[in-house]
Amino acid sequence: MNWWRRVSPRTETAGYTSVARTHVGKVRLVNEDRFLDAAAQRLWIVVDGMGGHSAGDVAATMTVQSLAKVADDPQISLRKISAALVAVNNAIEAMLSGQGKTGGATFAGLWINGLVAHIFWLGDSRVYRLRGGMMKRLTSDHSLVQALLDSGAIDAGAASRHPQANVVTRALGIDRDAIPEFRRCDVEPGDQFFVCSDGVTSELSDCEITACLSMGPADAADCLTDLVQTAGARDNMTFILITKVE
Repeated sequence: MNWWRRVSPRTETAGYTSVARTHVGKVRLVNEDRFLDAAAQRLWIVVDGMGGHSAGDVAATMTVQSLAKVADDPQISLRKISAALVAVNNAIEAMLSGQGKTGGATFAGLWINGLVAHIFWLGDSRVYRLRGGMMKRLTSDHSLVQALLDSGAIDAGAASRHPQANVVTRALGIDRDAIPEFRRCDVEPGDQFFVCSDGVTSELSDCEITACLSMGPADAADCLTDLVQTAGARDNMTFILITKVE
């Protein structure tokens, strides 16, 4: 298992390969992103901290450590994942409140059980699936811009230029009643899952991401990292690419 500013080498286990990358970017001084790459347990999560040093990065670390404990459980379940997320949400809120700080964390995670992928998230970190060259987003942002899109108040073009594009409506540590969203989908041979923070999606279009993912895991990771850097890397960037090889 790897987290916090470490580059995960490509690993192959239990019919899956996974490769993870994280980078502070060109603007931020602190990398508040964290990730868990527990390929042997088929559990992955990317966490995007908010609030700066000793707030966002601590919240993100707490979240990853909480899920790492679930990964160590020989009988992982959705109930245990959900309970860990609820518990860490309360712990982050208490930590920030006790220190008089504001912050929190968004996250997107994936647990594969048999031929079913379970996706869970809060905020604007995302999970995508690439199948047969077609990419599909499996999460819907908990954000002001997404709410405006859903209501028809703005279109996709306006959303990409919206001045409050970074405003999230749900995140860990902000609200004790924040409930992670879950969904499930089937898994087929050759499927690729892409879990990422908004430091990737704020810089790259879906078409650019799809083009990189078609290159294969190692080359795709290099391609994505290079493109984000070229685009400006205004935020921390973290992603995990998971491929079913059976």
